[in-house]
Amino acid sequence: MEQLPKWKQEMDRPRLKSLESLFGVPKPVIGMVHLWPLPGAPGFSGYGMTAIIENALRDAESLIRGGVNGLIVENMWDLPYFVGDDVKPEAATAQAVAAAEVVKMSPLPVGINVIHNGGVVCLSIALAAQAKFIRVCIFTGARVWDTGEFDHGCAAVLMRKRKELGAEHIHIFADVDKKHSVAFPGMDLATHIEWTEFYGADALIVTGRMTGNAPAVEKVREAKRLASRPVLVGSGSDDENIPALFQFADGVIVGSSLKKDGVMQNPVDVDRVQRFMDAVRSSRSASMSS
Repeated sequence: MEQLPKWKQEMDRPRLKSLESLFGVPKPVIGMVHLWPLPGAPGFSGYGMTAIIENALRDAESLIRGGVNGLIVENMWDLPYFVGDDVKPEAATAQAVAAAEVVKMSPLPVGINVIHNGGVVCLSIALAAQAKFIRVCIFTGARVWDTGEFDHGCAAVLMRKRKELGAEHIHIFADVDKKHSVAFPGMDLATHIEWTEFYGADALIVTGRMTGNAPAVEKVREAKRLASRPVLVGSGSDDENIPALFQFADGVIVGSSLKKDGVMQNPVDVDRVQRFMDAVRSSRSASMSS
């Protein structure tokens, strides 16, 4: 096989070799740190950054104690969400401050997600907080969000900005067929995966329709068949469906099912995390031996 030209080798150099190389285990579990509403959001009632940080650290500690392999700090409660570069500076700076505190206390890799589709905002927060990766909601293609905006991929701007900022060590986990949105007509899963991998994503994420909804196992199977990069499940996993999902998924991002009583706005429940991780370890062993 002919060797790739040097420019292509250099272009591909930052791409993640495997999820295990970042998280230290096969089929990693990434737990969500859902920030309280940030300044400017309708749910923010003036409680200040101290409360936001304390609650983020509490949830992060519970996830770590429960045995997850990575964390993502997300502006979950800044709803209704802004899209892309419309994310306000007061929210972005608050998220960066909170995320930096999580990174400081965490022995695990920490990522950043900015809903909806923060792109460069997400990268900027990750750089400031010294996070290891970002979740990009629409890296390529075009979709309509639940808030009504027509949105499109940010790959061209994001990848140039990452290069400009010397931030190529920050990996990009990109959604395909993203929850809370519908695809532009003619956009199928195979096309979205092909485009997303072509433009340099390190890993792909598949989801259900909304937060807390799992994708069908058939969708995960098909994504894994089509993809050459790792595929993670990005919504709806729990201790009951993880054996089926781990037949095909290379990892999961989990939030709602690890909260007290499985309710999104509640704190993380360390006992639920431990039960989930027990199911994960059993499912890992079964999938690796099959």
